[in-house]
Amino acid sequence: MRRVTYSMGISLDGYIVGPDGDFGWSAPDEEDFRFVTDELRGTGVHLLGRRLYETMLYWETADQDPSLDDSMLEWAALWKSLPKVVFSTTLSAVQGNARLASGGPAEEIERLRAEPGEGDIAIGGAALAAEAAASGLIDEYRVRVYPVLVGGGIPFFPRHERRVDLELVETRTFSSRVVYLRYRVAR
Repeated sequence: MRRVTYSMGISLDGYIVGPDGDFGWSAPDEEDFRFVTDELRGTGVHLLGRRLYETMLYWETADQDPSLDDSMLEWAALWKSLPKVVFSTTLSAVQGNARLASGGPAEEIERLRAEPGEGDIAIGGAALAAEAAASGLIDEYRVRVYPVLVGGGIPFFPRHERRVDLELVETRTFSSRVVYLRYRVAR
C-alpha cells in the first residue's frame, strides 16, 4: 500500500510560515535542495491545498527562467510531470498536471491507495495535512528543521490533533545546520 507522507521545512518553533507570511528562511541550500529533489523522485502524486498550489504555480513554467541552474531545472521538470490533486472550494480550474479533488482528503487517499501506482502520496499544506492527520491517514512525517525561531504563523502540526506515537526512522544534519527528521506513525 502506498504511504501517505507529510513533508515540509519548519522553523525550530514549529512553523512552516512566519507571522508575516514569510518563509524565505526555509530556502534550501544546494545540499538540502538535492535532498528535496531526491525525496520528490519517490513521490507518485502530490496533494495540495489551494494556497500551496498557488505558491507552487511558478514551477509549472520555471523551465523558461534563464536564471535557474541545472539542479533547479531538474526539480522543475520533476514537479511539472508529477500528478497533483488540489483541494479548493474557490478554484474552478487548475493548470498543468493537476486536477481538482472530487472529494475530501480521506476519499482521495482511499482512491489513490486503491489505484495501481508507485511512489508516495505526499501531502503539502498545513490545513490539508491537519485534516488527513485527524483521520489517521498520515503514515510518515518528514520535517527539515531550520535553525530559526519565527514566533508564530502557520504551524506544521495542528494544535487539535490527538496523540500520535511516532517511531524515528531517519535523521540527517546538513552543513547548513538544517536537521532532517523522518518519523513513521506507530501502529
